[in-house]
Amino acid sequence: MFRKRVRYYVPSTAWIPDYSVSLLGGDLLAGVTLAAMLIPQTVSYGTSLAKLSPTTGLFAASIPPIMYSLLGTSRQLNVAPEAALSLLVGQAVSDFRRGDRHTRPEDADAIGIAVSTAITFQVGLFASMLGFFRLGFLDVVLSRALLRGFVTAVAVVITVEQLIPMFGLVALENQMNPETTLDKIVFLLEFSWSDYHKPTMLVSFGALLVLIFMRTFKGYFRRTWWIERLPEVLLVVVLSTIVSGYLRWDKKGVDILGIIPIKTGGHFFSFPLKQSISYIRGTTSTAVLITIMGFLDSTVAAKQNADRFGYSISPNRELVALGAANLFGSFVPGTLPAFGSIVRSKINGDVGARTQLASLVTAGITLLATFFLLPYLYYLPRCVLASIICLFVISLFSEVPHDLMYYWRIGAWTDLAMMFLTFSLSVIWNIEIGIVVSLIISLLLVIKRSSHTRMIILGRIPGTDQWGPIADNPGAEDVPGILIIRIRESLDFANTAQLKERLRRLELYGPERTHPSEEPRRQPASTLVFHMADVETCDASAVQIFHELLETYQNRGVELFVTHLRSGPREMFERAGIEELLGSEAFFATLGDAMASIGQR
Repeated sequence: MFRKRVRYYVPSTAWIPDYSVSLLGGDLLAGVTLAAMLIPQTVSYGTSLAKLSPTTGLFAASIPPIMYSLLGTSRQLNVAPEAALSLLVGQAVSDFRRGDRHTRPEDADAIGIAVSTAITFQVGLFASMLGFFRLGFLDVVLSRALLRGFVTAVAVVITVEQLIPMFGLVALENQMNPETTLDKIVFLLEFSWSDYHKPTMLVSFGALLVLIFMRTFKGYFRRTWWIERLPEVLLVVVLSTIVSGYLRWDKKGVDILGIIPIKTGGHFFSFPLKQSISYIRGTTSTAVLITIMGFLDSTVAAKQNADRFGYSISPNRELVALGAANLFGSFVPGTLPAFGSIVRSKINGDVGARTQLASLVTAGITLLATFFLLPYLYYLPRCVLASIICLFVISLFSEVPHDLMYYWRIGAWTDLAMMFLTFSLSVIWNIEIGIVVSLIISLLLVIKRSSHTRMIILGRIPGTDQWGPIADNPGAEDVPGILIIRIRESLDFANTAQLKERLRRLELYGPERTHPSEEPRRQPASTLVFHMADVETCDASAVQIFHELLETYQNRGVELFVTHLRSGPREMFERAGIEELLGSEAFFATLGDAMASIGQR
C-alpha cells in the first residue's frame, strides 16, 4: 500500500524504474530540439521582458524543470519561463527600481534579483498550497473570453515593449520615462519616425522578417522532418552574432549582449528569504496573478497531451509539482517563475517525448549553455532578442479574430464585454488591474448564476399521463390552481437564498422573462407540488431556508406536496422537522401518485 502511494504521489518512482530503452531516442531528440528553441527564447525573456540578466531566464528553464520531472504527472509538459509571466516580473522590477530614488546604479541588479526571487518563492508557495488544499478545480472560474482578453492585452504590451529597442529608442525612453503602455504607445508614435537609430532598426526588423520567412517556409514542408525541425530562432541568433562580430555593429551604435556574468547575489544556492524578505509584501499580488495564469496555461497543456497520448493527470498534483518546481528554483537567486506552455509541450510531444526524461535533457543542456555558451554570444545584438519575442507574440494574436467572430456569431455579448474590459484595463492602466478587475467580475457572474436555483414548471402532456416542462412543450396543460415545480439541482446555501423570490416569480409570471412592474400573468396557486428527483443533496442552510419557505406557504393556506424525494434529502427533512410540518401524507413516490391524491380531494 505504501509503495503504491509513493508511486502515485511521486510519479518518477514509477516511470524511472519502468523506463524502456525504446523511448530513449524520442526523448533525447525532443530534449535537444526544445533546448535549441528555449535557450535564445529565455535569454530574450530575461533581458527584454523581466529587465534582468539573461541568466535569470536560463536558470528558470533548467532548475525548476528538474523538480517538475520528478513530481509532475504530465509526460510532455515543458516547464520554463513564459512571456506574459516574465512581463509581470519585469513590471514589478521596474516599479521597485523607480520607487527608490536613492538607489545607486550598481544596486539595480541586486534589486532585480531580490524582487524576482521573492516572486518566484511566493509563486511556488501559493501553487503548493492550492494543490495541498485540492483547489485544482479553480480553472473553471475563468472564462475563455477573460483569458483571451488578457492574452491579447499581454501581446500588445509585449509588442510595445519590444518595439522600443527595435527602433533603437532605449536611451530616449530612459530619459522620457513613459510609465504605462498607453504612454509608451504615444512615445513610439512621437519619436519612432524622427529619432530612430537606423542600424538598429535595420538589424531588428531584418531579423524579424527572416524569422517569419523561415517559419512560413517550414510550414510548406511539414512532411519533411529535417526542415520541420530546423531551429530558426537558434540559427538567427548564431548568424546575427557572427555577422555582428565580423562587421562590428557595436561600433555603429547597435547595443550588444556583451559580457554576461553569472549573477545570483553572491551564492549560486541561497535561502530565498535571505535577501528578498523586504520585497515579499510588495510582490504578493504579482505572485498571485502569476500563479493563477501559469496554472491555467499548464493545466490546459497537460490535459491536451494526456488526452492525446492516453493517460490521466491530476490538477491538484500538478499544482503541487509546479509549486515545488518554483520553490526549488527560488533557491537560485533571480530565477524567474516557470510554468508549462501549450506550444512548447505540443512540440515536445510531436518530436517524440514520451516521458519526463525529455524535460530533464532540455534542462541539462540549458544549464550547460548557461555556464559555457554565453561568452560566445558576446556580439549578439539585443534588438535581435526583441525580434525573437515579437515572433512568439504573433502566435498570441492568431486566435483573436476567430474568437471575436465566434462570440459575435452566437451573440455572446457578456463574453465580448468581458474580453474588451480585460483588454482595455490591461492596456490603459496595467496588466494587474486588468486581470484583477476581470477576475472579480468573473467571480461575481459565477456567484450570480449559481445563486439561481434551476427550476421549471411542469404540465401534463395532452393525451398522456406524462408530465413535461411547459416552456419546452407548448401544448402542455397547466393544471388550474396547481403549481408543479421541478427543482433541477441539489440545494445548498448559495442557490436557496433567493428560492422564495424565484418561486414567487414562477407562480405569478410563469417561465417567461418579464419585468417585475408588469401585471401578474397567472393566478396565485392553491396547491404547490415539489418534484425533487434531481435533488441529490441538501446542506443544512438549504434545508433551513426550505423549512421557512414551506411555513410561509402553509400560513397562506397553500397545500404542499413533495414527490421523488431521495433518501439523503429525506433524512435531512426528517431531522429538520419538515416531515412533521407537512405530515407523512404529503410525500409521494411519483408525481402521478400525488396528482391522483390531489384529484380525489
